[in-house]
Amino acid sequence: MKVIAIEGPSYAGKSTAIRHLRRRGYEDRAHITDCYVKQLGCQDAAPPARTASAAEQITAFETFMAVEEERVRTALASAKPFAILDRSVDTLLAHAHALDALFGYAVQHRLRDRLQLLPHLRPDHTLYFDVPAEALGLRRKTAGHTAAEPDYFLLEPAFLTHTRDYFYARAQPPVSREVTVLPADTDKDDIAHAVEALVSFWMR
Repeated sequence: MKVIAIEGPSYAGKSTAIRHLRRRGYEDRAHITDCYVKQLGCQDAAPPARTASAAEQITAFETFMAVEEERVRTALASAKPFAILDRSVDTLLAHAHALDALFGYAVQHRLRDRLQLLPHLRPDHTLYFDVPAEALGLRRKTAGHTAAEPDYFLLEPAFLTHTRDYFYARAQPPVSREVTVLPADTDKDDIAHAVEALVSFWMR
């Protein structure tokens, strides 16, 4: 099974791209998964984005890896030659990388070691949506989400910088075998069509 992951910050356009692929019939050949939070069933079931300690960050990782285990089982049971993921284990490691940098948790290497013992889908290709923080904030405001939750850790500039560095700098390489960067500060529909073109190429 060839695995294709779509990565990037919140409000980058990943879900729009996934919906577009579904509408275009890609589920006929590929098992498509939603992001971890959706698979947990509800927002309240997700661990906090800003964990309070290294131990809490490790617990959060284990929570998401339980979802990943289910992803593996479901993808293999589909018997389809391709899987398309809305986020992958690299999301979890990028998050840990950012919190290590911001708060000194020093857990990413422990999570990498733990990952060796856990079932997960390793992407063959990862498409990373690169969007400036200002554009992400505007999209969130346009969506009407700032009033209910004005403080949103996942779009704080320092967090975005460090998660981006995980995919760019690669001091510790992503799990994905290949990362392709897509500048995604344009119209989301245009982004979705660009994603389709790349996914179609990879699925040949």
